[in-house]
Amino acid sequence: MKKITAADPESRSADLLADNVDKLRELFPQAFTEGKVDFLVLRELLGDAVEEREERYGLNWHGKAQARRLALTPSTGTLRPVKEESVDWDTTQNLIIEGDNLEVLKLLQKSYAGKVKLIYIDPPYNTGSDFVYPDDYRDTMASYLRRTDQTNEEGFGRSTNTESSGRFHTNWLNMMLPRLNLARNLLRQDGLVFISIDEHEFANLRLLCDEVFGSERFVAVFKWNKTSKAPTLSKRVRSKFEYVFCYGRGPDVQLRGPKSYNTAAPLFNSGNPRSRRSFQPGSLRLHFEDGTYEAGIYGRAEKAVELHTDLIVSDGVNAHAVDISGRFKWSQATIEDHLAAGRQLFFKTSSFTTMYYSLELGEDKFIAPSDLLSKDECGVLKNDDGFAELKALFDGAVVFDYPKPVSLPQKLVEMANDPGGLVLDFFAGSAPTAHAVMAQNAQDNGNRRFVMVQLPEPTGRDDFPTIADITKERVRRAAKQLRQVNPSLATTQDLGFRVFKLDSTNLRPWDPTPTDLQTQLGEHVDHIKPDRTEDDLLYEVLLKLGIDLSVPIETRTIAGFEVHNIGAGQLLACFGTPIRRDDATPLARGITAWHNESRPEAADAAASTATLLFRDAAFEDDVAKQNLVHALEQAGLTNVRSL
Repeated sequence: MKKITAADPESRSADLLADNVDKLRELFPQAFTEGKVDFLVLRELLGDAVEEREERYGLNWHGKAQARRLALTPSTGTLRPVKEESVDWDTTQNLIIEGDNLEVLKLLQKSYAGKVKLIYIDPPYNTGSDFVYPDDYRDTMASYLRRTDQTNEEGFGRSTNTESSGRFHTNWLNMMLPRLNLARNLLRQDGLVFISIDEHEFANLRLLCDEVFGSERFVAVFKWNKTSKAPTLSKRVRSKFEYVFCYGRGPDVQLRGPKSYNTAAPLFNSGNPRSRRSFQPGSLRLHFEDGTYEAGIYGRAEKAVELHTDLIVSDGVNAHAVDISGRFKWSQATIEDHLAAGRQLFFKTSSFTTMYYSLELGEDKFIAPSDLLSKDECGVLKNDDGFAELKALFDGAVVFDYPKPVSLPQKLVEMANDPGGLVLDFFAGSAPTAHAVMAQNAQDNGNRRFVMVQLPEPTGRDDFPTIADITKERVRRAAKQLRQVNPSLATTQDLGFRVFKLDSTNLRPWDPTPTDLQTQLGEHVDHIKPDRTEDDLLYEVLLKLGIDLSVPIETRTIAGFEVHNIGAGQLLACFGTPIRRDDATPLARGITAWHNESRPEAADAAASTATLLFRDAAFEDDVAKQNLVHALEQAGLTNVRSL
């Protein structure tokens, strides 16, 4: 039984630096000497792809290299479950995480890499006022604990990012770069990121996103009509708009715009090579006069279409077989399949330059969206509307400044065109994004889920002491409001959320001091911190093993001990104490039976891939531990670990 300690990879978030090195080693093994990268060899292997110029185009600032390294530093923190603040804990797949988003993004890397469809963030604008993310490059987890007064050291307050500080843009960029780098890893290949911004960092954000996501992944800059009453005190221009940048993770991203009522779509694609297809009698619908149309080439250049035989049109269809050459989207086999399924293929005009296929009844049809986000264009409301929405939701109380209207993130969620996608907002604020996800699900019967991350910034209020408290209460009230409008949502939609709070790891780090070695040794007989619960341990294991935090968990009592079954036998954990010699065999038999019940396909295998986890200090002695391990290994359960 291998013991997991604070020094093991399983006790940390993903080591992105090590992952990058491993990928580089896989591609260029010749560039490694004694485990280190030989850049001279790497440059030779890359050839002309290496930038040789000393002066190059790009965005640079003081601290950029350090900010980039910050994203690669693993976290030693954990997320502790808070069931009493959650709603529908056992069934919901939504998450609200209270903590520093930099540290949380690191912790989510293993469980959520490549799984997020849409990220929308509304980061703090760089206006010279309060700025709340003074990251500590030496220890980001310790920085967070100090800033939120969870340690006895002097807490971190807000900083003022003014022009006179000489770091007006630098501080903001240093805050954004590591967070965007980490966020990119979480996106699916067809994923999208939307970022709200005003004019202060517009130019820098464009260059920053070009660097993080790639300039070729730029999709659009949306213009949001934020107000109809621009500030009258503006000395130069009274601004009525803000902006939303959109980038894709991969090349194949598509945004959903308004519904299209067309019943046909083109069968030619100008980017495809020319090819020849055959059509049997009666397989083509011709929306022009009956008659004979001579073989030959119709149209020019990219749109040229060739009839290889005369086309005789009778009663609106081709009377004889005909061969046609053009830039077809479909192969011959695909055409035959669609015809067999009842789809119609047709030409609208006798120029033959565009061929169409009929869209099936009920097929989802839409066109690209406009880059204007306004009420008249697409139903997106203004700042005043967002303020009124939140005030009404909180019974007339003003709990948050400048909330975005729900219609803004809801339109972005709709654009992403994935009714089952995962939506992330790591500057959650008053949670308009979570509200938008639930509202859009209610509108189109989707099953999207959300992950909201919010720093517990103090508000000075007694009812909602931190912004994170407002985040959670907004989602509770929004869910209640949606149920009142449509009571059936209570059974058809996920309107709950699980709450987690960022904290230091549940495992004591081994850090002996020469003057107190005896005490240190005594404390590490059980190196789990004394104030931590079984649930704390369980969810740290899920994070560090890369398992979704919303995964269903079953719990049974076996031989007098609580055993947790995660992911239908993927992980079985028992943290109960004490496990005596007589308990080992019945406990092992019960766990084996439950594993085989959960994963019958693995019951007959020589060895299962399931992980079994126990508390190292739970065993009465080494004999009890050996008895348990031996009984499990005999049943093919060989991956037995301890905390």
